[in-house]
Amino acid sequence: MAKAIVLVMDGVGDLPDAKGYTPLSAALKPNMDRLAEEGSTGLFSSIGRGIVPGSDTSHLNILGYEYERYYPGRGPLEALGAKFPLKDGDIAFRANLATVDNGKIWDRRAGRITTEEARVFAKYVQKMPLGNGVEAIFQPTVEHRGILVLRGKNLSPSITPTDPHASSVPLPKSLPLDPKDKAAKRTAESLNKFTKMCMQKLEKARENRERKRPVNAIIARGAGTYSQIEPMFQRFGVRGACIAGGALYRGVAAYVGMDIIEVKGATGTFETDLKAKGKAALQALWSHDFVFVHVKATDSFSHDGKFDEKKNFIAKVDKELMPTLLRGNCHIIITGDHSSPVKRRAHSGDPAPLLIWGPDVRRDQSRKFDEFACGEGSLGNVRGTELFHIMLNLIEKQKMCGT
Repeated sequence: MAKAIVLVMDGVGDLPDAKGYTPLSAALKPNMDRLAEEGSTGLFSSIGRGIVPGSDTSHLNILGYEYERYYPGRGPLEALGAKFPLKDGDIAFRANLATVDNGKIWDRRAGRITTEEARVFAKYVQKMPLGNGVEAIFQPTVEHRGILVLRGKNLSPSITPTDPHASSVPLPKSLPLDPKDKAAKRTAESLNKFTKMCMQKLEKARENRERKRPVNAIIARGAGTYSQIEPMFQRFGVRGACIAGGALYRGVAAYVGMDIIEVKGATGTFETDLKAKGKAALQALWSHDFVFVHVKATDSFSHDGKFDEKKNFIAKVDKELMPTLLRGNCHIIITGDHSSPVKRRAHSGDPAPLLIWGPDVRRDQSRKFDEFACGEGSLGNVRGTELFHIMLNLIEKQKMCGT
């Protein structure tokens, strides 16, 4: 029976540097290049051409669920990935531990603190009563990331964020999207109170005494509420497994009804155990139609502006992960959810490179896996949920359109 592995290297796409290279084109990656020579290549726009994708919306599309219809907000997806027990009426946010000074956000990631450090600071602010029957609950996930949940009656996700997704800017107050919406006003006031109380508590944390960039604030975005949707097996007739270190990616997979495979050492950082991920993927293939494997560090290095580190990590994926995946005797799809140019330190609307290899895959003229060679590949520019349907066709699970 035909099966597939979908490897997403987060933010792998890039723009050329002064010498004309991207981290992907400069990386030593003989395994990926061989698959490109033996398979088909193209480009992938997870949302649409020129549109800058979020990691949440892009992964919904990658897994076959149109984000326009199914997107619940970033917060609930992060919460699902962190196995947070959401209740009816909860408002969930994606949150960052951050550095704030004189009312300005100086570092949205507080120096990209480690997961272990984040857990220490989280103890100061894990549960906080905000009054009027509202409680705030914070749970750290990976590095500076975490989830924030506001729990109480008559709350609404229709508010502005306190995370402007930029540094060196004023820390904003949350506001209701509609000033007449009482539930949204109550929620915005609760979030602002939480922000203020967090800063007061974290400023006193003794762990901040030796830090150049103190962890003294929590900023939040992606407010949303959770509701169950039609799971993947019922909708498409396939069983999928997810291997990822980051809470968001596990959350998207759980939201669409995939099984989450826990892998020791899968950290969602550059230290993640790639070999362990590969072995877990092979094992999961026995009981699933496809396995989604996510690698985060390519995107993290992009956001930090580190060209060489991104290039070297791509080479590490090729050396430590690809040989194991190739033992799966299945179709392999490799792409990114979006491009994250190192020079921009942010997501962009440029398409990501795409590679498809395996039995019965038409061979084209590509000889390498990078942005330039893939731009000339036979697949053209694949968009949105099309990639998922291509995967369904490869594993002979695609339903006929018509009779």
